[in-house]
Amino acid sequence: MNDPGRPRIGLSTSSVYPESTAHAFAYAASVGYEAVEVMVGIDALSQQVDAVRQLSEHHGLPISAIHAPCLLFTQRVWGVEPWGKLERSAAMAREVGAEVVVVHPPFRWQREYARDFVNGIAALEESSGIAFAVENMYPWRASRRRLEMYLPGWDPSDEPYANTTIDLSHAAIAQSDPVAMAERLGSRLRHVHLTDGTDSAKDEHLVPGRGDMGADVFLRHLAATGFAGEVVLEINTRRCTTREEREADLRESLEFAIEHLGAVRAEGGS
Repeated sequence: MNDPGRPRIGLSTSSVYPESTAHAFAYAASVGYEAVEVMVGIDALSQQVDAVRQLSEHHGLPISAIHAPCLLFTQRVWGVEPWGKLERSAAMAREVGAEVVVVHPPFRWQREYARDFVNGIAALEESSGIAFAVENMYPWRASRRRLEMYLPGWDPSDEPYANTTIDLSHAAIAQSDPVAMAERLGSRLRHVHLTDGTDSAKDEHLVPGRGDMGADVFLRHLAATGFAGEVVLEINTRRCTTREEREADLRESLEFAIEHLGAVRAEGGS
């Protein structure tokens, strides 16, 4: 049961990879998460509306968002036509009761898709009734070079999207201040991927508090400004060698989120 005084805290199914979507729901329920974000990926179950709905009902966990299959390794999931993928993501979201689809901006080589991406996202939101929360990405860093790999760009605050997502690991790679980005976005910030990162060029997705992105400060900012969207833990637990170790990381992440989202209220709103 989530605390009405703070945003709902969910778990991304990607947080238990290489374990399955079904395992993610089980972890979320046992640890105490309040919702689940489903990453549509190579796990066949994640692509099936009925299976996802049954997992949600079985564990008594609502689905906060569907993450469209727009990663490099999911380029062929649900076909190769990007707008078709987004339409299917919206259809799944409607069927399972989610209000949000998380989507990345196009890669530079997807020029036709990118050409009208901003207007196309707005049109999809209008036709589907689903919020498409465009996620911040990052320049790819190779040696001393920064390669711009996304169109129209990696920073969603530069475009007039109605709904956006901030991911702290992506902000780390971009060397971008997530609080400043949140301030630029204002009410257009709909969704958060809570994680952490360092100055590495790798997308680390650390347990929040283990990096240097000021995840605690960011959460306190959200609480102080009345953020009403979803906070979803999206961490990398691939190095965990046992179920107990993975569960401990998921629990630490949840406790971190609860502590800092509730800190402003506990301090009397100061």
